[in-house]
Amino acid sequence: MLKDKDIREPLFEFLEESYGKTRIIEEKMMGKSRADVIMIITDALIGIEIKSDADTYTRLDGQIKDYDKYFDYNIVVVGSSHAMHVEEHVPDYWGIITVDEVDEKPDFYFLRKPEYNKKVKLNRKLELLWRPELGILLQRLGMPEYKALSKPAVRKKIIEWSKAPIAKAEVARIKRAAKEAGVEPVIPETKVDPADVSHEISELLFERDYEKLLAEIAAFRKAHSPKRRGPKKRTSIKRTRRAGK
Repeated sequence: MLKDKDIREPLFEFLEESYGKTRIIEEKMMGKSRADVIMIITDALIGIEIKSDADTYTRLDGQIKDYDKYFDYNIVVVGSSHAMHVEEHVPDYWGIITVDEVDEKPDFYFLRKPEYNKKVKLNRKLELLWRPELGILLQRLGMPEYKALSKPAVRKKIIEWSKAPIAKAEVARIKRAAKEAGVEPVIPETKVDPADVSHEISELLFERDYEKLLAEIAAFRKAHSPKRRGPKKRTSIKRTRRAGK
């Protein structure tokens, strides 16, 4: 019987063969659920839930609700004991990969390819980015830097720009530039195209350098944390006295 630990690494190789350029993030909290695998591809995030033969469907309903908020596509990977009835437990737009044991090795098959998840929320996808990455995203989208704003506040600004109609002055500028270039103008509907945001989220997650980002986050916190005034309180004596009572 194949267990989760037997499935993961061979699964990642199968996914790379199926999708090409990918990056894998494992065990990430999404709402109230922990996503087994997040797979980053160009322009999209794919949530992957693994149900080995040793697992049950007990928590699946809640996991589906959480996955649908965060990911453009979702896939459930199931062992052979679940293959016959898994379609009854997941939405029809979820993909299904079955895994069987062949010659003592996992063998994967796409029972159903995933379709685009219309329930995905852009603000939830933005939660995956760290503060320095949000700063880079603002630059790439042509937005103000908002250096003093927190992560939630920056995410809110991006969502506002993705819904706000483009200014008339900007429309006029685009038309003039297109006329000078002798091409048809392409007028975006909003100040920031949500598709551009999704694309950049994927690119930033592909580019993520954990060591560099952790150093930048530490520097950011040090620069923005309030400095203590006056001498630090000595607490060691108090603790010793309590312990001696």
